Amino acid sequence: MATPQFEELVEDFEFLDDWEDRYRHVIDQGKAMEALAPELCVPATKVDGCASQVWLHAEMKDGLLHFDGASDALIVSGLIAVLRTLYNGLTPADVLAVDARAEMGRLGLNEHLSAQRSNGLTAMIERVRETAAKA
Repeated sequence: MATPQFEELVEDFEFLDDWEDRYRHVIDQGKAMEALAPELCVPATKVDGCASQVWLHAEMKDGLLHFDGASDALIVSGLIAVLRTLYNGLTPADVLAVDARAEMGRLGLNEHLSAQRSNGLTAMIERVRETAAKA
């Protein structure tokens, strides 16, 4: 199950023929995100396992998960934006039901990320899932 916003993103990606265009689109998604407040870039929100610096701040609002994030790498910021599109606004149970790897595969990202980026993406997904599991 993916959010309607993620389905729109999938449609956008279907129009992008090559990986370079998709890569640029992911980066543009990250650039369009609102900056994470500096006071939220602390050890408690830092995601371990990423080659880049990554912070994710999640909270529950009206029973739905919402998170923001930041990274010092453009492509990782874009991946955070994609994950926000995938998860934001879902209930904790729905977050846990999402097969994030399969959904990311629909964008053609899985086969084009380096091993380090793939590990970092997994770490970010696990952080979101942990937050949902605790809610």
